[in-house]
Order: sequence, then C-alpha cells, then structure tokens
Amino acid sequence: MSLDSLSEFIEAIDRVGELARITHPVSARLELCEIADRVMKQPGGGKALLFEHVLRHDGTRSPWPVAINLFGSMRRMALALGVENLDDIGGRITRLLDLKVPDGLIAKLGLLPRLLELSKFPPRHAKGPPPCQEVVWRGEDIDVMKLPILTTWPGDGGPYITLPMVISVDPKRGIRNVGMYRVQVLGRDSLAMHWQRHKVGAAHWRDMAARGEKMPVCIAIGADPASVYSASAPLPPMVDEFIFAGFLRQAPVQLTRAVTNDLDVPAGAEFVIEGEIDPAEPLVTEGPFGDHTGFYSEADLYPRVRITAITMRRTPVYATTIVGRPPMEDFYLGHATERIFLPLLRLTVPEIVDYHMPAEGIFHNLVFVSIDKQYPGQAYKVMNAMWGAGLMSLAKVLVVVDKEVNVRDPREAWWIALNNIDPERDTRFSMGPVDVLDHSSRAFTYGSKMGIDATRKWPEEGFTRDWPALIVMDAGTRARVDAMWPQLGLDGGTP
Repeated sequence: MSLDSLSEFIEAIDRVGELARITHPVSARLELCEIADRVMKQPGGGKALLFEHVLRHDGTRSPWPVAINLFGSMRRMALALGVENLDDIGGRITRLLDLKVPDGLIAKLGLLPRLLELSKFPPRHAKGPPPCQEVVWRGEDIDVMKLPILTTWPGDGGPYITLPMVISVDPKRGIRNVGMYRVQVLGRDSLAMHWQRHKVGAAHWRDMAARGEKMPVCIAIGADPASVYSASAPLPPMVDEFIFAGFLRQAPVQLTRAVTNDLDVPAGAEFVIEGEIDPAEPLVTEGPFGDHTGFYSEADLYPRVRITAITMRRTPVYATTIVGRPPMEDFYLGHATERIFLPLLRLTVPEIVDYHMPAEGIFHNLVFVSIDKQYPGQAYKVMNAMWGAGLMSLAKVLVVVDKEVNVRDPREAWWIALNNIDPERDTRFSMGPVDVLDHSSRAFTYGSKMGIDATRKWPEEGFTRDWPALIVMDAGTRARVDAMWPQLGLDGGTP
C-alpha cells in the first residue's frame, strides 16, 4: 500500500519502532543539527526523529514539529518506497525494460498487465480543496521566518531549507522538473536558490532569463515519501519526477494548482512556498554552507526568489535533513538511487554486475564497479562508458573489479583491488566535469578523474605470470565447524 503523505510515513515509521519523539525544547539554530548528526552516525543510521518543541531563531516556540532522518536507514528507505528490499524496484524496472512483444496469443496477453501498469503512473489532479492549501499566507502575511527552518552549522550563511521539492517547467518543451536543491532564507519574503550549473532547474532559469521572463517556482516541503525521494533522483530532463514517483508508489501522485502561479504542486504537501525569479534582479550571495562533502562550500552568486504565497496544511509537520561529514541521512537516499538505477545503467553498460558508492565517497568521489569480464581492456571500456552516463560523469574515482567481488562491502572491494593492481599499469586518468562542490579540483567544475582496473589481468593485457587462487576453506570443514560452534563457548564466528 502506498503512503500518501508525510504524516502517513511518520506513522508507518512509528509502527515499526524506528521513531523517537523528542519533547525537550531544542533550538532550530545548531542544536537540532547536533542532535540529529549524533543519531545519524549511530549503527544503521539511528532512528527517525520528531522534535515536538522546537525554538525558532527568535526564541519563540514553533507551532509545528520538525521531522528529520526519516529516510536515514535501509528499512525506512524501503518503507518509503513500499518494498521489502530496494532491489525489488530495480527488478520492476528490468521487467518493464524487457517489453519485447512475444509470439503467441497467450504470451501476448501475459504482457498486458505490465503495459497496464505503465498507464497508472501519470499524476492526477486532486478533487476538492487540497490539504496543502488549508492555510494560505499572501501579501503582508508572508513570513518564511515563522517556519522552523534550521541553521545547521556555525559557518552557514543563514537558515536553509534542505529537503525541498523545487518545481519548475522547461519553457521550451513544457516538461516539469522537480529537484532537490538547498534554499537559503534571506528574509521574510526572499530566498536564494542554489541550483548548480549541471542541474535541470538551472537550465530552466537560464532559458527564461535569456527571454527576459520571470520564472515561476514552487518549493514543496513534506509530501508522500516516493515524491520526496524522486526529487533527489538523477532522472533525465525529459522524465517528470511525479511520473517516476507514481511508478515507485504504484499509484498516481495527486497534484493541485498553486494559488499564485500555474505550476502544479503535491496536493498533500505539508508546506508550499510559491515564488518567482526576476531576471532583471541582480544575483544574491548564497552561502557558505556546511555541505555533504563534510566541508563548507563557499559563498557564491545565485538567483533570488521573491515569495508570492506560502500555503500549508492546518497542522503541518516541517520535514528537513542535514548534510555534513558522512555517513548521514543522504547516504540512504543515494543508496536507493544506486539500487533503483542499476538496470538503467546496464542498458548502456551490460557487463556491469553491480556497483556501490560508499558513504565516505560522498557519492561522486568513489564508485566500486563489478563486471563480468569477457575480454582484455574491458575495465577501461566500462570506465569510459560510466563517465559518459549522466551524473556518473562527475565520478572522481572508479574502481573496477571482477564479478564475484561484493562491491557493497567496501572493505572487501578495497582488499581485492589493492591486491590486484600494479599502480602504474592499472591506473588511468581522464579530464572532464567534476562536482560543483569539489573544492580540490583545478578549476570550478572541471578537473581530473582516476580509473583503477582491479580485475584479474589477462595475457593480452601484458600479464604473463600465474594469477593466484583466493584462500577459501573447503565446504565440508566449514559445515563441521558450523555444527560444533555453539558448543565452543565463543562469541560470533558464524559467517
């Protein structure tokens, strides 16, 4: 059953015993971040947190609670998307991609359920008054500072909205985009929109600025968990995130029209901030910001959003997150992307068996890839293909290993890789785009990447020695020791 709102998601988390309610007064400035950071770094990601007594920046109590770390465990991430295992979604995508028309009437009829499933994905307009517009602030009533927006780290340039769904429309093709970009609060009716040059929302803004047109934008906070996740997913520009969310939910996302512009927003959102960007206005300073790299990203110039309305539920919950030194909640959102998009990556690089972006690599800095190696030089072919695949182009280090290596265990992956490489022979360097937040690159958004071929080397690759066998105990001995282990009085030891 799909979860249709943030409150339903929180209730589901509570039912499985992964929610902690905090009634002690906690400040939205730094204190809430420090508590959440300590919890996120507990084994398995810690519990989701619902702060019921939050003090705003002016010291007054927020009438609305704050929820954080909702996606911060494997179990909660699967719960958000309605599956037992995140790989289940990848399986659904694989089946949809394999839509070859079969021979025979019975086989063709068997294809109909999958085709019917596709027709259920497009979002629909909700009937009746939407919950997200039960309260509407316009004109002098607008004051975004009344929301319990966090200042997360001491060096931050101000309070930041960190778990938004930023909605815009391509002015050329009319295709909607929903992105997750940090948004800095500048004043009661003014925000700074941090969308990096690689992001789709930034392309929409550039196109509208070139036309001299004001750009409408909506920032939804808190909605059904599949839609919130989809805003973070690296989808192609022609794919509507609400359609993708419908696929994940296996039910359409309910939308409604904003009150001050023509954009559609989630009808069940907790808060919606509506606004516009005027290209005639100068850019504003945004940042610094304590980022997911674990370092502060520098202040820079970004467009200003003028707020035209703030709408909300009658009793909303403010959903947020924090980023910083890993591991944190964003690791689990990224892990979901890793699992869900594996079948799509295999479309262009079919020899990939699995891949993993460990928390310490903060997504773009390190990617382990296992491949079914069939010919010499294949590891380098995979590196080049991945560096040409969407946001994988930002990957700084790719480590390619053989198919039997468990890349989801970084200790195993590094153990095999470091045993298998001759550094000079097996390392390649390439130039290309890098993440905007990479402070070490030689130029802004441009620098080098490294590929490491840690597969077994073939004679054609210049290796003429014997490749050693891996040390493994025989199955019979393992079974006998497994049977006697409970009588040995030793802790652990069972694989």
